[in-house]
Amino acid sequence: MQTAQRIIKSYRRKRVFVCVLMAVSTLILTLGSRYITERNLNRERILLFTSHAVSALEKVLIPLNEGRTRLIPLVGLPCEEAHLALRKQAASLQTVRSIGLIQKGILYCSSIFGFRDVPIRELQPSLPSPAPRLLLSTDNSLLKGSPILIQWFPTGDEGESGVMEVVNINLLTSLMLEPQKPLITSVSLTVGDRHLVYGAGVVGALPALNGEKRFKQASSRFPFAINVRGPGASELALKHLPSQLPLAIMLSLLVGYIAWLATANRMSFSWEINLGLAAHEFELFCQPLLNARTQQCEGVEILLRWNNPRQGWISPDVFIPIAEEHNLIAPLTRYVLTETQRQLALFPATPEFHIGINVAASHFRRGKLIQDLNHYWFNAHPVQQLVIELTERNALVEADYRIARELHRKGVKLAIDDFGTGNTSLSWLEKLRPDMLKIDKSYTTAIGTDAVNSTVTDIIIALGKRLHIEMVAEGVETPLQAKYLRQRGVHILQGFLYAKPMPLNDFPTWLASSRQQPPARHNGTTVPLVPMP
Repeated sequence: MQTAQRIIKSYRRKRVFVCVLMAVSTLILTLGSRYITERNLNRERILLFTSHAVSALEKVLIPLNEGRTRLIPLVGLPCEEAHLALRKQAASLQTVRSIGLIQKGILYCSSIFGFRDVPIRELQPSLPSPAPRLLLSTDNSLLKGSPILIQWFPTGDEGESGVMEVVNINLLTSLMLEPQKPLITSVSLTVGDRHLVYGAGVVGALPALNGEKRFKQASSRFPFAINVRGPGASELALKHLPSQLPLAIMLSLLVGYIAWLATANRMSFSWEINLGLAAHEFELFCQPLLNARTQQCEGVEILLRWNNPRQGWISPDVFIPIAEEHNLIAPLTRYVLTETQRQLALFPATPEFHIGINVAASHFRRGKLIQDLNHYWFNAHPVQQLVIELTERNALVEADYRIARELHRKGVKLAIDDFGTGNTSLSWLEKLRPDMLKIDKSYTTAIGTDAVNSTVTDIIIALGKRLHIEMVAEGVETPLQAKYLRQRGVHILQGFLYAKPMPLNDFPTWLASSRQQPPARHNGTTVPLVPMP
C-alpha cells in the first residue's frame, strides 16, 4: 500500500499534469483553429477577388461578342454609310474606345476619325487574322502608350477583312486590378503572351516572384486570365498568428483554471478517500443494539467515521455517496471488515452477540462480497454473529440474490438498513429473505405525531411480523418511542436513548458501566435478565 505522502504527490502531479495538458492543448487548438480559419478565409478572399475580376471583364466582352452581328454586315460599305452606325454602337458600349472596319488589311473607317486609309498591320502587327482574337496591346493612334484590349472579328475565310473593337482597358484597371494588401500585393491581366500589370502597364513578362506566390484563374469564355500575387494564404495566416496569441493564452489559462477547479471538485474526494485508507484516517465506531424487553445489549452496528487531518471530521453522508460514485465503497467495506476482525476481542465472545456491517448492493456483484468475507472475516473464525446490513440506495439485480443465499448458507444474517426509504419491494423481500428489517429513524421520529410516517411505521412493523422478520428500530431517542415500539413487538432498539456511536475501544467500558451483560442462554434459548412489561 502506498504511503500518504506518495498518494499526495502522485495526485498533485496528476492534477498539475492534467491542468497543464488541458491548457497547452487549448492553446494549440485555439492557435491551430485560428490559423486554419484565417488561411481558409484568405484563400476564399483570393478566389473571390479573381473570380470577381474575371466576371467583370467577361461582362465587358460579352456585349462585344453579341454586337458583332450588327457590325460585320457593315464591312465593305462605304465609310459614309457605316460611320453613323459605328458611332451608335460605340456609344452603346461604354467601355469601347473605338470601332474600326478593315477591308483587305486596310483600316478604312473608324467610329472616332471617320474615313481612314491605314494598313492595320502598322497599328497592330498581329492583325488581321483569319480567326477571332483577343489582344492586349498599347494604343498607337489616339492615346498613345495607353493599354488597350482589342477584340477582332474576321469576315470571310481569308481573314483580311473584319471588325476591330478597342476597349479602353485602362479605365477598367482600377476596378478590376487594384490590389488588396496585404493579401494581394499585385494583380495582372494576361492575354496571350502580353500582361497588363496594375501600375506598370503592358509588359511582355510578369515580374519575378520574390518569396511570394502567384494564383491564376482563367476565364472559361474568353482567352484571358487574371493573376494575383501575394505572400500566400498560409504564410499570411502564419504571419498574423502572433496577434491571436493573447486571446489564445487567456483562453488556455481559463481552461487550465477550470480544469484545476474541476479536478479539485471531482478528484479530491476520491484522492482523500484513498489517502484516508492508506493513512488509516478512518475510525470504527459502534452503536449498541438493545433487546426491547430485556434492555440487554445484543449486538452493535459498526459505523465508519473519518477524522480527516486536513479538513476535520467528514460526515459519512458526504464521503459514502462519493465513494460509491468513484467505485471506492468496496475498499471501504474491506477496511471495515479488516479493522473489525482485528478488534473482535472488544466484543463479547458469544454467538448470540451480532456485529452488523453496512454493505452496498454494488459489493454483491460477481461474488466480490463472498470473496472478501472469506479473506477478511471467515479466515479468523469469529465467534460473534455477522450481520450484513444492505443499504437500499441501489436494488440488487437478479444474479445477486444467489450471493444472498450463499451468505445464508455460511451462517451470515442479512438485514435491510433504512427500510422504507429506498428501493424495497415485496418481491425483493421474497427473493432476498432478510433476517432483519431496520426501521429508518425518520419513521421512529414520527411516533406520537399525526404525520403520515407514523402510520407507515405501523405498516412496516405489521409487515415484519407477517413475514416473521426480526425488527430493529433506529433513531430511538425518547422513552415514549421505546415504549411504543416495544408494545408493538419490535425486537431490538437502537438510538441515542441508550448510547451514541462510540469508538470501538470505548465499548467495553460502556458495556461495564451500564451494567450490561451479554444475553444468557438456557437450553439453547435466551433468558431475559430484566423482564420488562
